[in-house]
Amino acid sequence: MKIRILASSLAASALVALGIWGGIEANGSWLRDAHAQSSSVATQPAVNPAAAPVQAVPNFASIVEANKSSVVNITVTSTEKTAAAAPMPDLGGDDPFSQFFRRFQGPQGQGPELHKRGLGSGFVISADGLIMTNAHVVDGATQVTVKFPDRREYKAKVLGVDKPSDIAVIKIDAKGLKPVKLGDPSTLQVGEWVLAIGSPYGFENSVTAGIVSATSRALPEGTYVPFIQTDAAVNPGNSGGPLFNLRGEVIGINSQIYSQTGGYQGLAFAIPIDVAKKVETQLVQHGSVQRGRIGVGIQELSQPLAESFGLQSPTGALVGSVDKSGPAAKAGVQPGDVILAMNGKPIERSSELPPRVADLKPGSKASLELWRNGAKKQVELTVGELKPEKVASSSAGEGEHGRLGLAVRPLTDEEKKEAQLANGLLVEQASGPSAQAGIREGDVILAVNGKPVKSAADLRAAAGKAGKVVALLIQREDAKIFVPVEIG
Repeated sequence: MKIRILASSLAASALVALGIWGGIEANGSWLRDAHAQSSSVATQPAVNPAAAPVQAVPNFASIVEANKSSVVNITVTSTEKTAAAAPMPDLGGDDPFSQFFRRFQGPQGQGPELHKRGLGSGFVISADGLIMTNAHVVDGATQVTVKFPDRREYKAKVLGVDKPSDIAVIKIDAKGLKPVKLGDPSTLQVGEWVLAIGSPYGFENSVTAGIVSATSRALPEGTYVPFIQTDAAVNPGNSGGPLFNLRGEVIGINSQIYSQTGGYQGLAFAIPIDVAKKVETQLVQHGSVQRGRIGVGIQELSQPLAESFGLQSPTGALVGSVDKSGPAAKAGVQPGDVILAMNGKPIERSSELPPRVADLKPGSKASLELWRNGAKKQVELTVGELKPEKVASSSAGEGEHGRLGLAVRPLTDEEKKEAQLANGLLVEQASGPSAQAGIREGDVILAVNGKPVKSAADLRAAAGKAGKVVALLIQREDAKIFVPVEIG
């Protein structure tokens, strides 16, 4: 699986709506070795060795030796349906070419399935087989294989994926594994040495080293992750692998690179391990991730903008838009306000606000310090829940994906209120029989054969008792319709 690669252009809209996640992937390419040419100048005066401080390069061998058995190679297989091919000619059963054509045609109405393979990395976080990796490594996989450096291989189950943070947790049936030690990314300093272990281009347990280039880096696409930027060589296949500090502690998960070629160009980004650990805990315990939402769109403050608002320095997050039905609007936040602090902690840059809001528990109280009309103002609001773009748990619709071809999740409270429904299952993905019947992403399943469904388990049970045809009552926009699905 290729590591996530940022587009080469960093031009992006300054307006960042809290609750938006996006990603861009491109194919990697091999890089040729660059041979540097050196030249000497005879007239250059000699440097006195005693005058220059000597800084020894760290010996990374002990870190590698202590952790190499905890870093794994992940191979995934996924299935992709192609467009339906043109009908083969009907030559009749007696024609000698009839069977030849039939052999390559496949099922009527759909094209052949393509089986794709991808590579990634991961690391052990518990002795009983929990492994952390990137969401984009295992998302959509039909089979996940974990391989250790000693050549042991295990089939893995995906416990959950969370696309906004790009974190996934998988499980293998093993005991007595050696988990990595987790560090504290908040103590990282720019210029500090770091070490990456992974499987770039499938070269297992490759070790690269570099320094921390920046911390709390916001990427152009606008996410909830304050990335660690490093110049350790990271390439496609390194996705999901650990980033170590000199104490041998994992302080990040290698996730993305910025590249114009598809390969390493000195700009790699890792998810801080404290962010990943919070996501992992929710995925394991609940199968989904809850995030806070206040309902504002923000942008960075420039010096001219700060001066126009009467601020001495360009600190804070400028509110560009407010969701009319969101928590911020109810608390009186207005476009043009500058958020200076949240819960008493200053906001230096606008990029600091999204991850901090996402970390709030829905239903909790939060206080904002605003700058409005040349004066500070305090407001308090009740944090809302961010609507997930995709189901966080891969198991939510996993059971039904085989028979009905559906991946679903229950509606959130906000979605129920908006749709004026008591219950329902939101279709995240439709394939196979359901797709052929016309079910599509965004439909809400209300009942199966006249029986209301509230969970994926209800849907599974109802479909299991059904015969060859299942009648799904769905709501699409403002209309409720019955759709017959032939499941054979």
